[in-house]
Amino acid sequence: MSALIATAVTAAAVVAAGGAPLAYRATLQRRRAAVARIDNPAGIVEGRYVTIGGVEQWLQIRGEDRANPVLLVVHGGPGSPYSVFTPVMREWERHFTVVHWDRRGSGRTLRRNGFRPEEMDFGRMVEDGIEVAEHLREYLGKDRIVLMAGSMGTIVGLPMVRRRPDLFCAYVGTDFFVNMVENERRGRLDTIERLHAAGNRKGVAALEALDADPRNWDVKAWGTRMQWSMSTDPTTGNGALKRMFGLLLTKPDYSLADVSAWLKGFGRTRDTMFEQFMRFDARALGTAYEVPFFLFQGANDVVTLTAPAVEFFGEVQAPAKELVLIENASHFAAFSQPGQFLDALRRVRC
Repeated sequence: MSALIATAVTAAAVVAAGGAPLAYRATLQRRRAAVARIDNPAGIVEGRYVTIGGVEQWLQIRGEDRANPVLLVVHGGPGSPYSVFTPVMREWERHFTVVHWDRRGSGRTLRRNGFRPEEMDFGRMVEDGIEVAEHLREYLGKDRIVLMAGSMGTIVGLPMVRRRPDLFCAYVGTDFFVNMVENERRGRLDTIERLHAAGNRKGVAALEALDADPRNWDVKAWGTRMQWSMSTDPTTGNGALKRMFGLLLTKPDYSLADVSAWLKGFGRTRDTMFEQFMRFDARALGTAYEVPFFLFQGANDVVTLTAPAVEFFGEVQAPAKELVLIENASHFAAFSQPGQFLDALRRVRC
């Protein structure tokens, strides 16, 4: 993963140097803007700062019809806003008002406020998320909204719906983390097995050099596991991450300063919050939920492993629940198979 971040930083630097790369970026931005255009008078296209928890935080709100259900997307990373996937999610905006929220230390919220290590706390972000949901309910005139949490967004999303079920008509989990330590233990072994089968001695040596107990890892060790797991992903390889960084560089409303802020947040938030996210255990929150619970998981996720997510889903007690395994998808299932994911998402009622 670190190698891909370095590649993205290099690409951004090349673009910033001007000339042909800058012109090509502008062309791609215009094309993406044309595809993203919403002309429906009933629609909404907004991007603005809202004071949340005493801090100005960025919200992107897009949809073809304000009458549609509101979908609040809680991003992963823990510092990588999913608004970069807007072009991929364009069809979703015909059925939902899609809201992307840049959390503290991430994206445009970081650009406005700077990076404040003392504020990088998941508990505080849960409080922020509840305030965001309250704001959206009032601003968009909805009794309840749908919350969709991806990857490390799980650590924020699950406590939000447990604490304030009155705000939400459903919880949608994807790229679902259950128990971080167990996920990393199993993920390391799973990746070593693939590397052995491929005869990749370098990768085997790198992962076998890691302590067998992830509780003894530092962020560098965790990054090593991520790098080898994603680069050997039999479903997508590094394709999803490469696509994410490509979309980041050509997001129509992003300046190069926005790109830089996004990349800074991606790395610094991960490093600062490492010890916190490695302690996460969804079962410690409980398995009883007062809102319908949906899990739309990549059928072959090698990052947030599919099997533990399915096991946890089996333990969940909720007014209604549904599991959908997204075929030909690993991590970033929503964005690698957006059509399949939308088909599942449209089953959610609000």
